Amino acid sequence: MSAIRSDSLVEGVVSVSGHDAFDEKTTVNVTTKDDHQVTTTSFGSGEDGAEDDRSSDDVIIVDGTDAANHLLPMRDDGDPALTFRSLLLASGLSCFQAVMYQIYMFKPTAITIQGTFIVLISYFVGRAWAKFLPRGDKFEARWRAKGGQGKLPLYITILKFINNGPWTLKEHAICSITATSASSAAASSEVFAAQELFYNMSLTPTTIILSTISIGLFGYGICGIMRPIAVWHVDAVYWSTLPTVKVLQGLHWQDLKNSKPLRYFWYAFAGMSLYEIFPAYIFVWLNSISIPCLAAMKATGSKAAVLTNLFGGASNNEGLGLFTFSFDWQYITSFQTALPLTLQAHQAAGFVACFIAMLGIYYGNGWNSRSLPFMSTRLLLNNGTSYPVTEVFVGGVLDEAALLKHGLPKLTGTFAFAMFMANAAIGALIVHCFLFWGKDIYKAFKSAKEGRYDDRHHEHMVKHYKEAPWWWYVAVLVISFILGLIVVLKEDISLPAWAYVVSLVVGIIISPFSTILYSRYGNGIATNNLSKMLAGLMIPGRPVGNMYFAAWSHNVISNAVNLSNDLKMGEYLKIPPRVMFLTQIWGTILGGFINYAVMISIVRENKEVLSSTNGSNSWSGATLQAYNTSATSWALASYLYKMGGQYWMVPIGIAIGGASVVVHRIFYQFVPKIRGFDVADINMPQFIQYAGYIPYNQSQTCVLFSWVFAGFYVQYYLRNYRPRIFKDYSYLVTGAFDGASLTVLFILSFAVFGAGGPAHAFPSWWGNNANGNFDLCPVSD
Repeated sequence: MSAIRSDSLVEGVVSVSGHDAFDEKTTVNVTTKDDHQVTTTSFGSGEDGAEDDRSSDDVIIVDGTDAANHLLPMRDDGDPALTFRSLLLASGLSCFQAVMYQIYMFKPTAITIQGTFIVLISYFVGRAWAKFLPRGDKFEARWRAKGGQGKLPLYITILKFINNGPWTLKEHAICSITATSASSAAASSEVFAAQELFYNMSLTPTTIILSTISIGLFGYGICGIMRPIAVWHVDAVYWSTLPTVKVLQGLHWQDLKNSKPLRYFWYAFAGMSLYEIFPAYIFVWLNSISIPCLAAMKATGSKAAVLTNLFGGASNNEGLGLFTFSFDWQYITSFQTALPLTLQAHQAAGFVACFIAMLGIYYGNGWNSRSLPFMSTRLLLNNGTSYPVTEVFVGGVLDEAALLKHGLPKLTGTFAFAMFMANAAIGALIVHCFLFWGKDIYKAFKSAKEGRYDDRHHEHMVKHYKEAPWWWYVAVLVISFILGLIVVLKEDISLPAWAYVVSLVVGIIISPFSTILYSRYGNGIATNNLSKMLAGLMIPGRPVGNMYFAAWSHNVISNAVNLSNDLKMGEYLKIPPRVMFLTQIWGTILGGFINYAVMISIVRENKEVLSSTNGSNSWSGATLQAYNTSATSWALASYLYKMGGQYWMVPIGIAIGGASVVVHRIFYQFVPKIRGFDVADINMPQFIQYAGYIPYNQSQTCVLFSWVFAGFYVQYYLRNYRPRIFKDYSYLVTGAFDGASLTVLFILSFAVFGAGGPAHAFPSWWGNNANGNFDLCPVSD
């Protein structure tokens, strides 16, 4: 096997004048080669790798152009990316991150595992590899110092293949990006876990792995086609990935002794590592501090129920979490603090609207809510108990006699409202992209065709690296289609081949809209509800087939978004596009195998807990319950959502959401600004999504106020009034918090939470109220 090097695609030679380390006034000359030319590019570097334009320290970052010009440096050291070392470590760490993502699918709160966690692990492992194994570059230097010339001796060639030199930024980035690609397969495993938990339908490993790879690769093929608008556009920032980018650059471009930001990074990491043990395991009350609940913890009866509905939020479906704050960083994350201010405002306004709507629906008895629990994602009988799904859907197919016996299922009013809003957000998303961004999308594709780009990072990549050809991505689409078709034809998954094709068409149509929104705002719109509604109309009475339809439409969309995010990260870090293509494909395939093994282990060891109402503090099947409830209810679409049915308004949400954007666009035509505020900055899809967020997304509501507070502190106060601190410290410090909290949680998951064996709960005391609500909200009789 010959050495695998990025210079097989692009050769990089770096010369440095000034200093050994990249400190102020360092000039980096990068020489790159392709088949026809040699180009040298110079970049200046300050302490953090940014350009020497010191006036940019006070620039307030507002949009994508600001981020590209003043936040993200152009520095490119030309170091190799794809080496034996980076590929091997990337494979190992991909397995590691895939395990983590799969574990957190079964946790009480769905959290976003930020890339900083894997960045830190790969940093230490990579540095240890470079330091403790024989270095090929050092042996070569000694050999040449002794007069060696010509072809290198075989032993030096082997050493350079195994350990080529210092651990570089690009090798490090390859580990992080490949691991992210592997973890994207976790969401696709929901359909298999639901089959095991709710229908006792087990499939062969081959079927699951082929399905997962097919879903992941199809999403990647779509993202390759969308590159002009999803990756190469200057406004396609992917704000939530910036902490990972800045941490990577800081670790490699800053020296600990001379860099105050890097020192603060490690101070923050150490402090959070010590602190996180308390809210995660010992002192769980810190995760949900509710003064109203603390004051009324002795309440009983109906008073207790109302108080818990309003202020409870430590557990799934407990309550709204009003005036409750979480001091557990695992649930806050840098994802929230990195979102742009416009999204922070939409999120806060949406939460307020959601609080009001949920209380109005429940206490106003909308959809007969008072006869059912306040919050629940399960299908219910009239008395509020669980609907016998397995009896009504035998082998994943509707048994009409059993349906007649048990009657139609009920949804809580709050969950029906959330489904309506989810549909409305999808309708708003599609119309918004056409009415507000349509011209810009057309210009982006036209500019790409003409070779003109408004993002200086992509312009640099075009000049110095070979782009992955379009036909590579088309080939990926064809292969993934064939893999999925094999599963549909050979396995009894109650999804006809024609419906499989339709599901992919839906994914292809919606992916650009969802990716554009995510790239510009840092968060996208969930399209799962649309997929399941269409499946319910086309293949009624088949909830399992409904899940597979959603997997090959919604999850394809989700993977397209995530992989586009990684491609943009590659541009920020100057990773050759062809190397990105190979590593993302490898990570996606590897993740399919790993996620299957972890999912089966957790589901079979914790089946009773995962299928129960709210689970435990360590494990919860709430996400899967919502997933199954949605699929099952849509499988009964002809009964539940037909005109005149109890929930007929839910599918109408798509039209209402689209109409709201039309009204917004007409208003903007006549009133473009209100006292300096640009009316076009209002984004109805995001507002509508957050206005129905709480019942549908299953987050512990105790974190909502913390999200808003942390987000506005960073994005409003620091960004506008402390721009230097915002650029130099906010991403590094919050990234350190992510890495530390997730490191601790990984250890706790296997040590005491039962991921690797029996769980060991911490002894119950008032700060760890294991026998009641962790926020000490009263439990109603």
